[in-house]
Amino acid sequence: MPVYMPRQTLRIIDANCNRIGEGLRFLEDIARFLLNDAVMSQQLKAMRHSLVKSLSKFDTALLSERNSETDVGARTKISSQQDLLSLATANAKRVEEALRVIEELSKLPDLSTTLRSRDFEQARFSLYTLEKKLLSRLMRQQKIERLAGLYVIIDTQILGAKNEADAARKAIRGGAKVIQLRDKQRSKGELLILAQKLKDLCHKSKTLFIVNDYLDIAIAAEADGIHIGQDDLPLSVVRNELPIGQIIGLSTKTLAQARKAEAEGADYVTVGSIFPSPTKAKATVVGLERLRQAKQAISIPVVAIGGISKENIGEVMSSGADSTAVISAVLAQKDIESATRQLVKEIEKKTKSHKESGSSR
Repeated sequence: MPVYMPRQTLRIIDANCNRIGEGLRFLEDIARFLLNDAVMSQQLKAMRHSLVKSLSKFDTALLSERNSETDVGARTKISSQQDLLSLATANAKRVEEALRVIEELSKLPDLSTTLRSRDFEQARFSLYTLEKKLLSRLMRQQKIERLAGLYVIIDTQILGAKNEADAARKAIRGGAKVIQLRDKQRSKGELLILAQKLKDLCHKSKTLFIVNDYLDIAIAAEADGIHIGQDDLPLSVVRNELPIGQIIGLSTKTLAQARKAEAEGADYVTVGSIFPSPTKAKATVVGLERLRQAKQAISIPVVAIGGISKENIGEVMSSGADSTAVISAVLAQKDIESATRQLVKEIEKKTKSHKESGSSR
């Protein structure tokens, strides 16, 4: 050590060095193993290696002054975190606080020639950005994992005189996992009131609520996400404006569109029209083969859409769909709840059959 430092200062550096290394390693493993995000994992790893290397020049001195047995902080009771999101948040804050401590200590005459305060300040601000990205991915991942089974689109034009909230309630009782609101006719003020009503209904039943097209309504209604088309606002713009926990779905017809959607950060894609659609007579029919190709080409969930009914939904699920989106197969039926339940039963039957065939291999 070129300059003498008080033992207490070394103990503070040691404690915060450990917090930085341990906290960053936890975040790195979340990005690598849970989110499969190679870029974010590498960024966290590079930050960890750089900071640990910067502090490694004190290694021997730090170890000499370490005294965990008599550390009063070792007996401090720490509140337990309840979920992965809370753990990630706590570890990010832990590292940021540790960086700030060493940043301030680096301004002392004893340390300013050995450590650069600016390096730790820059690392702290870089981590603020990475923390936002990581927590956004975690929050969205929790919703994406619920994107399975039947996805019912409440299209007000198809419903006609039927009540939207009542239709959504019946679909949820029938087993729908996702409700999307699609309305091209109402004023934004009226649509917001309806969206808020459906959001409350969905959240009480732990059903995902998605708004079609309208970014402002999705934000104001605090929906779980938004679904956009190829001709809507660019995905990057929508992502930038949405709260960090909301997901984005994008309509696709081609493999190129599906790959581009994943590369630009879509959380899921719809692929279709799988069959001729009664609600979109001019829709391009892409068929089951396109669905199979998309499922092999991308890693995000694939939702099949277009002309899906009780008669063909099993075939759709067998072709790799993570979820199936329907409109007429539910809304145009006399008994919405019963129609939904029949579709869900077909999905569950196919899912069970797939699991059994997989376990027998």
